[in-house]
Amino acid sequence: MDARSIYERAGGDAPFRLLVDIFYRNVEATPLLRPMFPADLAAGKEWQFLFITQYFGGPTRYIDQRGHPRLRMRHAPFVIGHAESDAWLQCMLSAMDDVGFAPDIDEAMRTYFASTARFMINSDTDSHRISLGSNPT
Repeated sequence: MDARSIYERAGGDAPFRLLVDIFYRNVEATPLLRPMFPADLAAGKEWQFLFITQYFGGPTRYIDQRGHPRLRMRHAPFVIGHAESDAWLQCMLSAMDDVGFAPDIDEAMRTYFASTARFMINSDTDSHRISLGSNPT
C-alpha cells in the first residue's frame, strides 16, 4: 500500500487545479447552481482548490488562510435540497471523469464528494430557489 497522500499520488497541485477549473465550468453551465455563485468565480475557485488539496493531504494553505472550513456554516445561506446536491455532485463527478484520476484515487475522491454533497443538504424543498447573488465562501 502506498503511504503517500491522495494529493501526492495524484501529482500535487496540477490535477486538483484542473479539477476545480472544470468543476466551475460545469457549474456555470448548470442553471440550478449558477445563481448560488457570484458573477466572478475566481475567489471561489481558489478557496475550493485550497480546500480540496488540503483535504486530500496537500499543504494546509486553506486552514492557514481561512481557519476551520465550517462547510455547513459557510453554505447555510443557500437552500440546498436533494436536487441541488445532486447537481453539484454531477458537476464534480463529471470534472473528475475529465481529469482521469487513477482508479484508487478516483474511488476515494468520489466517496468523499458524494458524502459531502449529502452532508450539505439543508432543505427538504428543491423548488423554491433563493438567489442571494453572492457566495460568502
